[in-house]
Amino acid sequence: MAFEGLSEKLQEITRKLRGKARITDSDLKEMLREVKLALLEADVNYMIVKEFINTIQEKALGQDVLKSLTPGQQVIKIVKDELIELLGGTESKINFTPNPPTIIMLVGLQGSGKTTTAGKLANLLRKQGKKPLLVACDVYRPAAIKQLQVVGGQLNIPVFANENSKDVVRIAKQAVDTAISKLNDVVILDTAGRLHIDEELMAELKNVKSNVKPHEILLVVDSMTGQDAVNVAKSFNEELGIDGVVLTKLDGDTRGGAAISVKKITGRPIKFAATGEKLSDIEVFHPERMASRILGMGDVLSIIEKAEESFDLEEAEKLEKQLKKKKDLDLDDYLTQLRQVKKMGSFSSILKMIPGMNQLKDVQVDDKEFVRIEAIISSMTKEERQNPKLLNGNRRLRIAKGSGTSVQDVNKFMKSFEMTQKMIKKIQNEKNMKKMMKNINQSDLKGMLKQ
Repeated sequence: MAFEGLSEKLQEITRKLRGKARITDSDLKEMLREVKLALLEADVNYMIVKEFINTIQEKALGQDVLKSLTPGQQVIKIVKDELIELLGGTESKINFTPNPPTIIMLVGLQGSGKTTTAGKLANLLRKQGKKPLLVACDVYRPAAIKQLQVVGGQLNIPVFANENSKDVVRIAKQAVDTAISKLNDVVILDTAGRLHIDEELMAELKNVKSNVKPHEILLVVDSMTGQDAVNVAKSFNEELGIDGVVLTKLDGDTRGGAAISVKKITGRPIKFAATGEKLSDIEVFHPERMASRILGMGDVLSIIEKAEESFDLEEAEKLEKQLKKKKDLDLDDYLTQLRQVKKMGSFSSILKMIPGMNQLKDVQVDDKEFVRIEAIISSMTKEERQNPKLLNGNRRLRIAKGSGTSVQDVNKFMKSFEMTQKMIKKIQNEKNMKKMMKNINQSDLKGMLKQ
């Protein structure tokens, strides 16, 4: 995952500082040296690292320690604030035009992930209430149009393509006219890329820009290319003029230096980050949240947003009503909840957003466990799912064979399920007790105390 190496090193540094009652000049120099090495190892541009360290040093030496913080915590706060600033300061949104459609032009080198990003972005904007139209403007790469059509088909989002024309400007204009007639309020242009930046590529993109006048030009950058990604971003911005950056493959690069460098070098914000292979794996880039993740402070807001986006409220309310009627949670209920959680993404990625969890090295999460549990429950009869007490030795053997697991796996799962049942029952009892206490009026309570 992106920033993993940097995150581990910075968290180790902050742990050393946190407990210090006072920080000497030598402590500060040692800490800054370690931060500098961590950033360089993460592939952050050298000049940016140098400026970052100098700023922290100036603020740490020249700032009074806040009364509510220890000196160690104050230095950590300075590091976090500067890291947020380096990543862009605040969230940068797409500038939607008041007169639709808003035209978003995706540019970048071949292999950076433009076509998949076009689909992911369209999917994200649709969730925000927009009605996007994908446009195939890559008329050179073999099967590029087909790839976009497949992506659009998977998402049930319309794709405009003109396979009889090589005139990209004409295709883009036709697409805008189609969007107006079909009431699509966002047009996403998937343009051609090259293996490297050349005059022909830039001439075509400039031609589209001057004729179609996109409201947003977003550069799609492969974060795994490290410093090359920063150089690409700089060149595109100087030649074409970009409005923002989309970082792809953030799940595959443990360094993440490109994300930290690109805003400072180009002056253009990172607007989105693609964090996985699924067409739902894209998120708005929040500098403050990313800085918190890097420093091991968690990202609770993103977890809440993922839950709100993924959870079916009707299903949740239905389950709550069922649990009030029943004495126990059954395996059908458990499977429903499991599938809700799965929609949020990999469990390991969710854990990393919980404050302090990524510091626990001995916590190993196998996302395949979800698949095994689902297979075990699905191999049970309806009667067994509703009444788990029926699961004797013979039934467990049959379930193990049916789910492709072992009897030990079935036993292990059933033990954890029983613990979950007890925990839910305890929560329900506590809720009932609180409710009962609320119903007892003040005079009754005084009378009870006198007795």
